Amino acid sequence: MSIFHILSQFGLAENTLGLSAADFIEIVFCALLILLVLGWKSWGQGFAATLVDHPRRCVILLVLLPVVLRLALYPYHPAPLPNVHDDFGHLLVADTLLHFRLANPAHPLHQFFETIYVLQEPTYSSIYPLGQGLTLAAGRVLFGHPWGGVILADALFCGLCYWMLRGWTTPEWALAGGLLTVIQFTALSHWMNSYWGGAVSACAGCLAFGALPRLRALGRKRDAAFLGLGMAMQALTRPFETTCLALCVALYLLPALRTRTGFQRLLKAAPVFLLTSLPAIGLILLQNKAVTGEWTKLPYMLSQYQYGVPDSLAFRPMPLPHRQLTPEQQSCYDAHAQVHASDSPTARGLLNTIEYRVRFYRFFFAPPILLILPFAWLAFRERRFLWMILFPVIFAFGSTLYPFFFVHYIAAVTCIFVLWSVTALERLSKLWARGKPLGQTAAALILFLCCANFLFWYGLHVFDHEPFSAALRRYENADAINHREGELHAAIDQKLAKMPGKLLIFVHYSPGHSFHLEWVYNNADIDSARVVWARDLGSTENKKLLDYYPNRPAWFFDADNGEKLVPYDISLTTPTR
Repeated sequence: MSIFHILSQFGLAENTLGLSAADFIEIVFCALLILLVLGWKSWGQGFAATLVDHPRRCVILLVLLPVVLRLALYPYHPAPLPNVHDDFGHLLVADTLLHFRLANPAHPLHQFFETIYVLQEPTYSSIYPLGQGLTLAAGRVLFGHPWGGVILADALFCGLCYWMLRGWTTPEWALAGGLLTVIQFTALSHWMNSYWGGAVSACAGCLAFGALPRLRALGRKRDAAFLGLGMAMQALTRPFETTCLALCVALYLLPALRTRTGFQRLLKAAPVFLLTSLPAIGLILLQNKAVTGEWTKLPYMLSQYQYGVPDSLAFRPMPLPHRQLTPEQQSCYDAHAQVHASDSPTARGLLNTIEYRVRFYRFFFAPPILLILPFAWLAFRERRFLWMILFPVIFAFGSTLYPFFFVHYIAAVTCIFVLWSVTALERLSKLWARGKPLGQTAAALILFLCCANFLFWYGLHVFDHEPFSAALRRYENADAINHREGELHAAIDQKLAKMPGKLLIFVHYSPGHSFHLEWVYNNADIDSARVVWARDLGSTENKKLLDYYPNRPAWFFDADNGEKLVPYDISLTTPTR
């Protein structure tokens, strides 16, 4: 029963004043705002004080809160469906790991299974590193679904961000930052509603940046272990951006090496750091050897060698393939090329790239925080806060060397952006006007507006089937929660689920087919899968796969003409592009 049904029971939905249910919601928010202004010192600070003295309770609260918030939306928004290439690529890594291997043997008819961001030779493997795949595999093992790993990573990120903030600011503001993290990066964020990552790298950044001030001040071995663990997680998740994180760490610890005491502290902590970080390097080398056959060649590098993409550095002409491509590989190459078609090796291209990236940084800040970010500059006069500028600049510059960009590329500095928000609030709270601490009230109002903004959009999803929710959904800007994405995949999967036995599906693409609408994705063990998806290569070639799977009923799926799924007739097929 929704709030509108409840209001109707009390005669509030239709009344002589002409107030609608939306009006009552606004009145409730206004009442809460008045209560906040009048009584936030008495109950708000009192409640916070009971928590800040118990850091473990704060961590537990911040870990559990995003889980509860997201699962409360489950009736209307169940586990997200894989929707983009990255989703399927990381899920393939997870499935491969669950088969207790780092790569899958190449299929004898691999030309039928060519798809974007997946290698077919010398092994059948995703081009992605292990980090996100390990998370999804953990979700399958612990919760029976890979999405469980996504939720767990996001929940841990909220707790770790609070721990990181305690190393840079006061316990009260660290708790406020933890709350902002829950609001901005969990229930309504694509980090929790997709499979292509973000939270794992964000956890790595929290561990590294949270350990740095503690390690520099105290030199404790446990802080060195946290730093090593953070570097290891980042290396397994975002190998290139690990160099950015390593540069941040080196620059921060360099001044401590000048003093004898600081040097000895870091020297004693170094073995612990190495013990916690080196295993990740070993895993990366093992994956390289298993996938590419060479210890030092990343799957990404092999993909570039075979297909010409992903491109390595921005503002270079896209390299040509280093070997003759089959028609199927050429199709995947063309799909990759579309991603980079707008890149330019000119100064204008650089400006376009910067402009293109700037809009993504909105992701890291709640809308009310954008109003007060300039107050953070008041803190930059203190030397220790200059690192808050340097760390993101290093990652921002590093990201420009790659021609494409998404927020999870720089997820490791998410906690630094949260620190920006907290610092702006803290400096705002210290402002006085006419002898009155009006800054405290202003900071409290900003926090309230952040919560209200989140609760408003969260409420729309709680009452997802109500007409007003559907009407307002198109104005939802930064949130990303599953509504209709993957709906076609789900409809086809439901049809296939009703068919008995193992199936073979030939997918036909027209010449103008968009690479964003890929269908040929398979499990790590293709031959044992109930449904095998294959590219339609024409009747002559298709007969090879039909002979290979003599006991599988074959179906034909036209991906561009009505998405028709019909029994396969070998006499009617033509080669796909």
